[in-house]
Amino acid sequence: MTIKSWPQSERPREKLLQKGVYSLSDAELLALFFQTGVAGKTAVDLAHELLHHFGGLPELLNASKQQFCELEGMGEARYALLQASCELSRRKIYCEVREMDAMCSPDQVRQYLSLHLSGLPHEVFAGLFLDNRHRVIEYQQISTGTIDSAAVYPREVVKRCLASNAAAVIFAHNHPSGVAEPSDTDVRLTRKLTDALALIDVRVLDHLIIGQGVQTSLAERGLM
Repeated sequence: MTIKSWPQSERPREKLLQKGVYSLSDAELLALFFQTGVAGKTAVDLAHELLHHFGGLPELLNASKQQFCELEGMGEARYALLQASCELSRRKIYCEVREMDAMCSPDQVRQYLSLHLSGLPHEVFAGLFLDNRHRVIEYQQISTGTIDSAAVYPREVVKRCLASNAAAVIFAHNHPSGVAEPSDTDVRLTRKLTDALALIDVRVLDHLIIGQGVQTSLAERGLM
């Protein structure tokens, strides 16, 4: 049974046009990119299998080309299409964040950092460098670690702030476990970086822990 034989109200494209993009499930959205399935499977079937195989949408979108292309019905063209869609989302949010005070748009900042860091199989520590009006200068990955740690050196962070001419910074890193609770190490590192950057008049505004669909702010927790 192909998608064309489904009632129009259940077909992903028609459903999107009639009810809006938010009415579609993750599998239906993926099916719109795939357009076609394989013998005995619709594009929606393939999407369901992919989501199950990788354990969710973030994990799927962060899969390597090799991991993605080795599965039935997948290939470089579909991998490239999904990666392009992710990058368009990042760039859209980045453009929005750059036009406003980052501290006045915390939801957009969290969404942007989550798009970069959520679902990664290893820990990544990053910084969002800001000017004196808290507008975004640039995003940079500072350190990439193992599944449970990332080496972050204050001297390297200071160098990057100076190179960016930053007046403030928002740090973020992911927890591959999906749990967004800050550890004692996270708190100690934040305070260490805050002290180091104070010497060059750069303010640390926040440190976000990115989990699976959730983010925790150390500033909001009073842990800065």
